[in-house]
Amino acid sequence: MQKGNDRKLKLVPLGGMGEIGKNITVLEYGNDIMIVDCGMGFPEDEMLGIDIVIPDISYLIKNKDKIRGVVITHGHEDHIGSIPYLLKKLEVPIYGTKLTIGLIEKKLIEHRLDNKCLHVVNHDDKIKLGCFQAHFIRSNHSIPDASCIAITTPVGVVFHTGDFKVDLTPVKGEPIDLHTIAEYGKKGVLLALSESTNIESPGYSLSEGSLSNNFIELFKKAKKRIVVATFASNVHRVQQIIDAAKIFKRKIVISGRSMVNVIDVATNLGYLDLNPDMIVNVNDINKYKDKELVIISTGSQGEEMAALSRMAADEHRKIELRQGDTVIISASPIPGNEKSISQVINLLYEKNIEVIYDKLYDIHVSGHAKQEEHKLMLALLKPKFFIPVHGEARHLKKHAELAEKMGIKNKNIMVIKTGDMVEITRKEMKLGQKIQSGNILVDGLGVGDVGNIVLRDRKHLSEDGLIIAVVTIDRSSGTVLSGPDIISRGFVYVRENEDLMVDSRAAVQAALEKCFANNVREWSAIKSAIKDELSKFIYSEIKRRPMILPIIMEVRNS
Repeated sequence: MQKGNDRKLKLVPLGGMGEIGKNITVLEYGNDIMIVDCGMGFPEDEMLGIDIVIPDISYLIKNKDKIRGVVITHGHEDHIGSIPYLLKKLEVPIYGTKLTIGLIEKKLIEHRLDNKCLHVVNHDDKIKLGCFQAHFIRSNHSIPDASCIAITTPVGVVFHTGDFKVDLTPVKGEPIDLHTIAEYGKKGVLLALSESTNIESPGYSLSEGSLSNNFIELFKKAKKRIVVATFASNVHRVQQIIDAAKIFKRKIVISGRSMVNVIDVATNLGYLDLNPDMIVNVNDINKYKDKELVIISTGSQGEEMAALSRMAADEHRKIELRQGDTVIISASPIPGNEKSISQVINLLYEKNIEVIYDKLYDIHVSGHAKQEEHKLMLALLKPKFFIPVHGEARHLKKHAELAEKMGIKNKNIMVIKTGDMVEITRKEMKLGQKIQSGNILVDGLGVGDVGNIVLRDRKHLSEDGLIIAVVTIDRSSGTVLSGPDIISRGFVYVRENEDLMVDSRAAVQAALEKCFANNVREWSAIKSAIKDELSKFIYSEIKRRPMILPIIMEVRNS
């Protein structure tokens, strides 16, 4: 039997490695498991029709009796978005700061789950989770109430930075608690896990407070309505917009469900200073002059269904943009969203609307640390072991290189992938067995019922279209009673390709006659023959491979 001091701490990221989003990290020691964050990811371009991506938690379900709780670093979707799906499978306590828990509670209401599992903690609180102790330490990020978490384990301290920046002049609240972080460094940190999103950017990130005067200048120049699109969760940014609107005596219109939800929660909990008299219902927008309004909107990433995208495409039911309006996009593109944002900006320019975005004016600062802030964090923590987290492969690799420059031994730095198990003792850190992990796709109310085969079919349909071949057969005699009929969707325009349709019917007829001549009566074999014959014919004629769906209707004569 192993002594307590000789047992290994196991660390397993079930998301957030080699990707932006879907952050979830599991710590396990003996019969105790604790989880840091439980986020969602956004679908990639080839994930047609998918709404969100959540982590595979099969490992947690198998070990559900060991789970002592989940601690949340902050309230962004890539850190809390999968919590409702986790709670549908597991009954576990969730711990987070006031705003973070407020946002999670809103999500649970939408999913019709109760909130008895939610627990509010304050910064500097320490909570016991089995053999683990989690200490919430005040941090700065683009959402209030962000935390670093120092986890005391039987083998040493694991320090998780969460998403952070060093902001000494935040819009509201206090700066990051560097003093407590340094105290942990003095006592000794065994392992540091540090976010890597902005590791490629040199220097220091700018303070959120540096934008206030820029918004005032832009509001001063605007002659008509102002639309500001930003992340709904960027409460500090929303406060700056509200403050500028107050100076110029403009009313606020809120557009976008997530924006309405976040502003509602943040206002009720005291994180936003917003007088209810400033709010105008979107239905009453035409009762006010253009120069009296500011619209705070979702859609800063060009999301197809977000408010700004619908305004740009003239598809918003309540708000119609007009020449002379000013649109401010106060966000930088998340990797992969550049094309979507560019399309929205081009649509706005076509309407002769004044568009302000990050390439033209300083109206956004990142919530993520740049290189010098990462150096400061590592200098304060002085960890023995280091694992970069929360980033694509290049981010993790760059962060590992920076850590080595800061004096951490190369053998004590590990770049890992989602599903890797890392075994840690006081003396060494090494890879263990691989754990089941990956993406679970959410499409509407369906969770995990869309996999690679369905996505492949959707891609095939979107690129090449569909042909349905319908035929009615007398099973006993093998006689064709009606058809074959050809139905085309997304393949060719039938009225202009009648000859192709006639020849396609002939190809299906030929396949049927061949089957009957060889006494083939199994429907699966007949369908396969129709598919093969029709596919060969179409490719020989126009070099396309549409999806082919044979439908055989059977008639039995008594």
